[in-house]
Amino acid sequence: MKELLLVVTNIGMYKSGRLKTGLWLSELTHIYHSAKEQNWNITIASPKGGLTPIDPESLKPLVLDKISKQYYESSSFMHELENTKSLSEVSERSFDCIYLAGGHATMYDFPDDVTLQTIIRKQYERNKIVAAICHGVGGLLNVKLSNSEYLIKGKALTGFDWFEETLARRKREVPFNLEAALKDRGADMRKAFIPMTSNVVVAGNLITGQNPFSSKEMAKVVIEQLDKS
Repeated sequence: MKELLLVVTNIGMYKSGRLKTGLWLSELTHIYHSAKEQNWNITIASPKGGLTPIDPESLKPLVLDKISKQYYESSSFMHELENTKSLSEVSERSFDCIYLAGGHATMYDFPDDVTLQTIIRKQYERNKIVAAICHGVGGLLNVKLSNSEYLIKGKALTGFDWFEETLARRKREVPFNLEAALKDRGADMRKAFIPMTSNVVVAGNLITGQNPFSSKEMAKVVIEQLDKS
């Protein structure tokens, strides 16, 4: 039986205080649902533990798909999101896959979390799967391997790009330009030809998805890669 660690945010508001943010729900629900179908063990954790807020934008009718709506209406699932484990609680455990769910909120608490960096480094160097979607990819930015090189240096990957940030009308709210930061670390950024469409990139045991519209494909690819391992 596979063991999955799904990492989510604790942040519920942009630094400006003007807008709410949080977990982008579909970026968690699709991988959660797919893993449950396999009867795999799932642990949901966040930097501090406890509540992970949900971005209200991800609950709007145009983006709230059937699976996400089903879980949003599930009291047991919502209880899990209100009572996530802290990363320090799970840092010594072994997982077959670590998956970083996105949402703009992750730009605040993922990149500089030392515990998360250590978990990811160990996971990657054990040749186990590290996956991240959308803004969750920012959690890979400052991860250094044992040779002191950045994990993402020279790696093909994807994430929410700057043009998509324009379309999302969040350029003035976000703390940094994720696309530029990934490129500054030497990553080989692979973007979808059409913005806001599904795009998943596999580079060995590193799997990344570009945006919320990649959630379904991302879950499919992660499950397929885990089945091979």
